[in-house]
Amino acid sequence: MVSENVIPRIHPLGIKILPLTAVYIMRKNWWKILSVVLIVYAIIGGLLMPAPDDIGILAKTIRNLHFHVPMWFTMLILLTTSYVYGIKYLNKGNPMHDSMASSFVKVAMVFGLMGLATGSFWARFTWGTWWIEDAKLNGAAIGMLIYMAYYILRNSIDDEVKRGKFSAVYNLFAFPIFIVLIIIYPRMATTSLHPASGDTVAFSSLDLDNNLRKVFYLAAIGWILLGVWIATLRYRITEINRKDEEI
Repeated sequence: MVSENVIPRIHPLGIKILPLTAVYIMRKNWWKILSVVLIVYAIIGGLLMPAPDDIGILAKTIRNLHFHVPMWFTMLILLTTSYVYGIKYLNKGNPMHDSMASSFVKVAMVFGLMGLATGSFWARFTWGTWWIEDAKLNGAAIGMLIYMAYYILRNSIDDEVKRGKFSAVYNLFAFPIFIVLIIIYPRMATTSLHPASGDTVAFSSLDLDNNLRKVFYLAAIGWILLGVWIATLRYRITEINRKDEEI
């Protein structure tokens, strides 16, 4: 017998109504659907919508703004979430909080690597080289190495409780240092080619025109939602593996 909640209902006016289960799924996963829609929009809009071409060496490479910058936004959101759950683990000792913290760091690393890759690609076509001696770039690279050490630490400890505590304490110091390396220190540098670092100004005061804004803001939201989505999936996998080990 087919359950009533999966039978398509017919409105008195003859309009077909979606099954209740489909409505529930859409309500529960609306942000995932929105993420896909926004990223598709960012890719199409970023490549095809008008962009300024009179901004010096950047020229049409400014379109990379829709991909490079959101990667770092997403990484920061994920690392902040990991930091919060690391504190929660130290406070309550709930292993689920440790799983959440480690899962979000892992996905944040992926977005950080994509941020470095898109940034290096951008540098090649604007500065003529894949990498330069710049406070922002070097700080980002050092920050990534700090979080790589986070996973080396986790993999070196077999005991679940000790692994969670040591990882949380490490994260307690790693995140503030990372913020200093990619935000505070670059602004203190005397010279820099990277926007919003050293003696340079941010895009918003130069060339982020309305055409770019139409894509950039929505692209940032889309990539952040995607990052959170992937991180939650990673968390579920981590929890399944942890419970299997307990059994």
